[in-house]
Amino acid sequence: MIAMLSPDDVAGCSVLFDAIWSLEGPALHDALSEIGAHVLRLPACRFGADQTGHEGLSEAVTYHGVQHGYFLLPEPPENYAEIDRIRLKEFAGLTARLLHTRRETGMRARELNQIERKLEEQAQILQQMHESVITMDQAGFITSWNQGAERLFGYTAAEAVGRNVLFLYENDEGEEFQISDLFMQPGGREMEVRRKKKSGEAFWASLSLSIMRDADENPLGMIGYLTDITERKNAEKLIHHLAYYDDLTKLPNRTSLTRSVDHALAAAEQGDVYGALLFIDLNRFKPINDTLGHMVGDKILIEVARRLRKAMPDQDVVARLGADEFAVALFDIDKDYHAGFAAQKLISLFDEPFFIDGHALRLGASIGISMYPQDATDTETLLRLADIAMYRAKRGGENDEGGYAYYRADMSDNTLELLRIETGLLRALEYNELLLYYQPKVEAQTGRISGAEALVRWQHPERGLLLPGEFIPIAEKTGLVAQLGEWVLEKVCSQAQSWQACGLPPVRISVNVTAVEFTRSLPDRIASALKRHRLSGDWLELEITEGMLMHSTDRLIAIMEKICMLGVTISLDDFGTGYSSLSYLKRFPINTLKIDRSFTVGIPDDSNDCAIGSAIISIGKQLKHKVIAEGVENREQLAYLKNAGCNEMQGWLFSPAVPAADFEYMLTMEQRFTV
Repeated sequence: MIAMLSPDDVAGCSVLFDAIWSLEGPALHDALSEIGAHVLRLPACRFGADQTGHEGLSEAVTYHGVQHGYFLLPEPPENYAEIDRIRLKEFAGLTARLLHTRRETGMRARELNQIERKLEEQAQILQQMHESVITMDQAGFITSWNQGAERLFGYTAAEAVGRNVLFLYENDEGEEFQISDLFMQPGGREMEVRRKKKSGEAFWASLSLSIMRDADENPLGMIGYLTDITERKNAEKLIHHLAYYDDLTKLPNRTSLTRSVDHALAAAEQGDVYGALLFIDLNRFKPINDTLGHMVGDKILIEVARRLRKAMPDQDVVARLGADEFAVALFDIDKDYHAGFAAQKLISLFDEPFFIDGHALRLGASIGISMYPQDATDTETLLRLADIAMYRAKRGGENDEGGYAYYRADMSDNTLELLRIETGLLRALEYNELLLYYQPKVEAQTGRISGAEALVRWQHPERGLLLPGEFIPIAEKTGLVAQLGEWVLEKVCSQAQSWQACGLPPVRISVNVTAVEFTRSLPDRIASALKRHRLSGDWLELEITEGMLMHSTDRLIAIMEKICMLGVTISLDDFGTGYSSLSYLKRFPINTLKIDRSFTVGIPDDSNDCAIGSAIISIGKQLKHKVIAEGVENREQLAYLKNAGCNEMQGWLFSPAVPAADFEYMLTMEQRFTV
């Protein structure tokens, strides 16, 4: 065909090419008709989308099976020369190829536009992602850096792209793996890493690395997704610390101690190794904590922890088990008696007082020792046995200065007995096995009953009637004393209500109150009990000990004044055995001083006891307090105390503690004792 083309034909083909690439629809059809008529020199030639109803010459514009239309001439084929039909066929073929090319080009353009739009969308998504996304080549040089990476690291894309990713590491050592190693592994890799910001701040990040590959699955580089997990790591660290360390003293706790000792015991199974656990309990901590408050108690515990940790080698574990209990684990000691040396060293730490908030406080420590492997081979048993030995050391210590004891098998029997009493006391409170007895208080001049002291008894189902000395100390150690005190107060008020209903005049019943119970809520609890049983305060007296007056004077005075406003009186029990100072004793709203039986017992034969008794009576008179002596058991004591001016007495000379019914009979009969 090219040989047949004239210059006019070439111009027509050029026009054809321009028309096909620039026109659409009817305009294109009209142009094809005009160009065909000109190139073919057949004025009647026109282009149509189909040949339906056409009877003249037609030539399909077809390429690769795709029908684009027809060139139509009005006359039958035989009316046209052979050369015209050939030229028509060639022209239709050229037109078809051009239309097909335009169609394919348009499709590719649309596909490219779609790809570009998708790439733009992906680029926008990548940029707007909160997560940091970084791509690198196989050598670790950064090839892209999104806005999330800018926010995370502080570097702009211009500052980061082209640099090796190692500059983001916290140090120059890099990770535990080489970047090139990742290309030898299938899939990606996730890890937690340390990274460094532009500011120099190091942080924890969650890193997910994936390999980028080409169409032939050859590695091109890596894409890394990073998220700041510093807060999570800090939270995990805090949770771990709370789980394994004491929040107050920062020492390992019981769980951490158990893990450490378990590991040490497992390692020691293969060799001839001694180990020891020292269970440490502080002496005199509880009364100090109760009177001075928990803030002072906490400061003492912190200082105790510091002294213990400083005294022991780093390889030994010092732990706080809870409350005022600590433990020291000794690993790989040469001889079992070395544990005793360590215990002596620890006890000596308490020789110096603890200076807390202006107070010079002295404490002691009792230490129980259990040995590995002779006593036990597991941590929990070693702790339990050391605890048992500690109680033996505490009972054997002098003046609460403390001591230590090695565990022996016979100690478990005594500890089991204490546990039985504790468990039984809980049952006694629940099943009303406790009773109140009343010991009369007698006026020294008239012999008339002026009141009584309520004393608790335990009607044990197996051991019979138990006196307070057999279970009150255990109640104090286990924290049951507060619950027991609530029971006594309620029972006394209930009994007084019964006596009041019988027409008896008010008589003061003394109730012993411990430091644990003497809190700001005590006045409200007393007021509630009196109101509940419709009693006046004339029925009640509280007995407190001297030790309670040592500290927190203003707080105690405020509590006492509220109690006195209820009409309830306060008696200072065991006077002379504690730390009383007249300079502050006069500030307390106390009604009665009670001479301790330890002074009464020697009267009148012991001149020292006589002097102390007379001095207390004299002090009471000067402070305008009543004075009562307890433990009066013979006429000689009675005579001496009466002549010395003692107001009231209490003891077996008059009556032991008796059940409520017997005391009620005494009141009803207005019994008087011979004085």
